[in-house]
Amino acid sequence: MNSQESMPDPTPDPSSVPSGGQGPSRQDIRRWRQYLADERGEAATYRDLAHRRTGEEREILLGLAEAEGRHEAHWLALLGNDVGRPLRPSLRNRILGVLARRFGSVFVLALAQRAEGRSPYGTDPSATSAMVADEQIHEEVVRGLATRGRNRLSGNFRAAVFGANDGLVSNLALVMGIGATGVSTSFILFSGLAGLLAGALSMGAGEYVSVRSQRELLSATRPTQITLTAAKELDIAANELVLVYRARGMTPAAAEHRAAERLGLYTCDCDPSFSLQPEEDEAVDQHEAVGTGLGAAASSFCFFASGAIIPVLPYLLGMSGLSAVVVACALVGLALLATGAVVALLSGASPLRLALRQLAIGMGAAAVTYALGLLFGTSVG
Repeated sequence: MNSQESMPDPTPDPSSVPSGGQGPSRQDIRRWRQYLADERGEAATYRDLAHRRTGEEREILLGLAEAEGRHEAHWLALLGNDVGRPLRPSLRNRILGVLARRFGSVFVLALAQRAEGRSPYGTDPSATSAMVADEQIHEEVVRGLATRGRNRLSGNFRAAVFGANDGLVSNLALVMGIGATGVSTSFILFSGLAGLLAGALSMGAGEYVSVRSQRELLSATRPTQITLTAAKELDIAANELVLVYRARGMTPAAAEHRAAERLGLYTCDCDPSFSLQPEEDEAVDQHEAVGTGLGAAASSFCFFASGAIIPVLPYLLGMSGLSAVVVACALVGLALLATGAVVALLSGASPLRLALRQLAIGMGAAAVTYALGLLFGTSVG
């Protein structure tokens, strides 16, 4: 997995070579050549990602590239004189390579994580058990790298996704529900624009209050440094510091040891492993995941508005009646599929499943309001 691993013998395991006393079949050679091309493509992707990073992340990515190079050596040894002209990596690997060279974002790592998890080596007898284990470990390594980026994005990204989805669904439902009552096109257009503005302002304000409240709650639960200043004045016999550390979740033995450290006493016969590092700010990562109030509000406002404008577009372009409804549904459906796929890519889930889920929820809500509009329109008439 990394550069400190021992370099295995590139000679293939005899158990991985097709049996039968004959050379590999054309199908085997074609499959191995494709594996070779994919390993080269994945190694290049990790190197491109490493060029955009520094420190530990860079070293980890270069270690992954080196591991893919060992897999490349395995297929080269199996192919021998049948290597032939280099093949192009699979379409998935080519897309990953382009994204890594141009962007190098968390989305690329999320795609790479999913690609590692779908390795075909587990069912291919030509791959060694070590290669199968490598691919499984690679998925976890990339997941860990992607998690760092996900934490940095999660606060404002959550507000952006929710804002866009709410804008799409709520305004489509509003436009279809009002349109089904038989009112004029201008009234539908006005209602859609009003819904856009009111919803965007409401979402922005709600996100700001929500995030600020959550950050304040996290700050209120963060331990203070009062133990450093008050410890010297405490009654050593009573040692109320033990209660402080037990309230923070330590076991009684660990709390007594930590309290003895704080009081300058090191005669405690507890397990030395109870000694802890100096208290650090643990709220930074939590706040990073929550996001900032203004950032969440701006993301929510802009993305709600961008989503809510889509159902109104047909009416802004002068369409009316059933054609406007069909076009609005089609546009919103495409946007819902896109938002679902983006969320899936970031989370490492199946893009198709989440895209279809978003589509089903949005269209279901619109269908209900359209039916209610028809009902109210009929009753009023």
